[in-house]
Amino acid sequence: MAVKYRRVLLKLSGEALAGDKKFGIDYDIVSSICKAVKKCVKLGAQMGIVVGGGNFFRGRNSGHMDRTRADHMGMLATVMNSLALADGLEAQGLDVRVQTAIEMQQIAEPYIRSKAVRHLEKGRVIVFGCGTGSPFFSTDTASSLRAAEIDADIMLKATMVDGVYDKDPHQFPDAVKFDSLTFQDVLEKELAVMDGTAAAMFRDTHIPVLVFNLRNPENIVAAVQGEPIGTIIKEELSK
Repeated sequence: MAVKYRRVLLKLSGEALAGDKKFGIDYDIVSSICKAVKKCVKLGAQMGIVVGGGNFFRGRNSGHMDRTRADHMGMLATVMNSLALADGLEAQGLDVRVQTAIEMQQIAEPYIRSKAVRHLEKGRVIVFGCGTGSPFFSTDTASSLRAAEIDADIMLKATMVDGVYDKDPHQFPDAVKFDSLTFQDVLEKELAVMDGTAAAMFRDTHIPVLVFNLRNPENIVAAVQGEPIGTIIKEELSK
């Protein structure tokens, strides 16, 4: 089956890489994600990945630490996850590049948009580390920025639930799942699927977001093929 989305930005949380361990990296989970990404590449998708760092450190939960310094620590956590993903992807035989928004040339390329696009065109998977490179911006916002810069057809947001709900389905049995939303809905209803900065940027760039469950990594393949899973968020173009 052909892919519906040719160029994809996949957003992974750091917590997803930790699995039930809640901290660090579960390499079995990394391997299962990388196997799914390989299938997407074999189908013809160009794959960029943004990964969070919450399995190691989360800046906004750092207590009395200076927020700017804490966010920089969180960015370094995303680099550890990026390198782990790169290792897992290479183990699947894929050509991979890690690009970071903060330069650390001994271990990764600096983020350069034109170079990133060229890598994608050559069939390489890119893992983007360090978020936007600036404090106070989440990796969701980094995903909206990178998706716009590489002209992605969609952003796939892999989560631990099967879509967007009106409230936390883990706490409220009567939570209602949405099949589709607009970014304006996300902002007005203050849904916790992403921060407002990311939602506004996706709205303004007209890049849709599909939120789906990563507990089955094969959902990444299903999402790229356009199968009806999760919750699709998109802003209708003005007529």
